[in-house]
Amino acid sequence: MFGVESWGRGGQSALMTAPTPPPTDSRRGSERGGPDDASPPDGPPSGSGGPPDPSSIETSRRPFVLVWEVTQACDLACDHCRADAQPARHPDELTTDEGKRLLDQARSFGPGQLVVLSGGDPLARPDLRELVEYGTEQGLRMTLTPSGTASLTPSVVGDLESAGIERLALSLDGASAESHDEFRGESGSFEQTVEAAQAAREADLPLQINTTVCAATVDELPDIRELVADLGAVLWSVFFLVPVGRGRVLDPVSPARAEEVMAWLSAVSERAPFGVKTTEAPHYRRVAVQRTRDASEAPDADGIGRRLGITAGDGFAFVSHTGELYPSGFLPESAGNVREASLTERYRESDLFESLRDPDRLRGKCGACEFKHICGGSRSRAYAHTGDPLSSDPLCAYVPDGYHGPMPAGRAD
Repeated sequence: MFGVESWGRGGQSALMTAPTPPPTDSRRGSERGGPDDASPPDGPPSGSGGPPDPSSIETSRRPFVLVWEVTQACDLACDHCRADAQPARHPDELTTDEGKRLLDQARSFGPGQLVVLSGGDPLARPDLRELVEYGTEQGLRMTLTPSGTASLTPSVVGDLESAGIERLALSLDGASAESHDEFRGESGSFEQTVEAAQAAREADLPLQINTTVCAATVDELPDIRELVADLGAVLWSVFFLVPVGRGRVLDPVSPARAEEVMAWLSAVSERAPFGVKTTEAPHYRRVAVQRTRDASEAPDADGIGRRLGITAGDGFAFVSHTGELYPSGFLPESAGNVREASLTERYRESDLFESLRDPDRLRGKCGACEFKHICGGSRSRAYAHTGDPLSSDPLCAYVPDGYHGPMPAGRAD
């Protein structure tokens, strides 16, 4: 097992400071954020007044990130797939017209709303360009998370950029073709993903790389870090496995190993030419704060525009391929269907979303933790292990002083 210091560049100390942003230009800066997303650039989209200041967003009124799973169809069979994707499209997917109505509702959240089109593989929808163009015309910041398949050619990447996509998020779960393709269940996926990343760079389309952390991938993180830099990515989004979909059969890292990886990631963020964020691991913020400042002094943002404290249902929302509104794709508890209910009303007023925005309603050691207002744990992981999204996150190693209650279900030390 690698230690934090051995993972850092040049023997970099394991002591952490708050993540330091990379240099940015007008299209390669701020972002994102939430449990599972792509991230927007700084510049305003066509037809909009520009993105809102992340620190000014009131997450009880609007999500910082709205993900729309446009389809579950995908040619890959990835080991960790949340969606349990299948080759064929579902007959009850939102239609083109229904999708446009959803984008109209997204616009009502406010100027510059970020919308991430995900899947499955969004390229399985023949109307994808039409939806991207429509969203862009409405002043939405449109980003995309396609699969690394033969469909994602350089010409398709260029076409997406011209349609209005502002950031492309690609997945790399291994530093070599052998390890990545095995994880993704498709020979050639690594080569196709790298080719698409290079095409994005040539098109001046900001690139985000997503990587899954589990027992099968964790040892490759240092080499993946180097690949992320070589590809010119602006952001590395590191997803800590949640056992849903096909991911239920994978082995997660232990809480102690997760803590070690988060410390290493923070060290990487200080020197890397790209930003670093975690997905479904909000205790990354707690790890950084513990080593640098009191919880009461936590910043509102990380320096490159990412709002801190965004978790499932609190600054983040997910619409499934059939229109169900979830707090996250990894927390499939519905607050209603956008075909029948108002997206904005359900986000703002449903009991589910309101409960997730109230840290004082957390239970167990998360509820007792002094860092619950800047972390709060992964609500998705708590739900996956217990069926209760307000219970404690079993991946967190931290135990608050004086806490003698039960430890989280599913914890694997």
